[in-house]
Amino acid sequence: MHYIALLLTGALLCNCIPHLASGLRGEWFPTPFATPRGIGRSSPLLNFIWGAANGVAGGLLLAHQGMPAAIGPASLCLLLGFLAMGGYLSRHFGKVRLSPQWHG
Repeated sequence: MHYIALLLTGALLCNCIPHLASGLRGEWFPTPFATPRGIGRSSPLLNFIWGAANGVAGGLLLAHQGMPAAIGPASLCLLLGFLAMGGYLSRHFGKVRLSPQWHG
């Protein structure tokens, strides 16, 4: 269970970055609350709130699980969660931003 929690922690911490950045820059960006979900645009405030919620949840999980002190299975799980979410998000939002719906 510890490793699964660290995978989720890495994913949440990675996911908070684009939402916080979009919200703080005043840009509209997809969230799970947009229509269509994850494709339509959400307001900068909603992005900030969603990013902050992901950051708080990831931070609480990290505090509960403890930050891995050395390179080993625990730190690799945290990194893998971060990289997997980052890879998915970069491909997904790259496609979203190229779609006619984004521009129209």
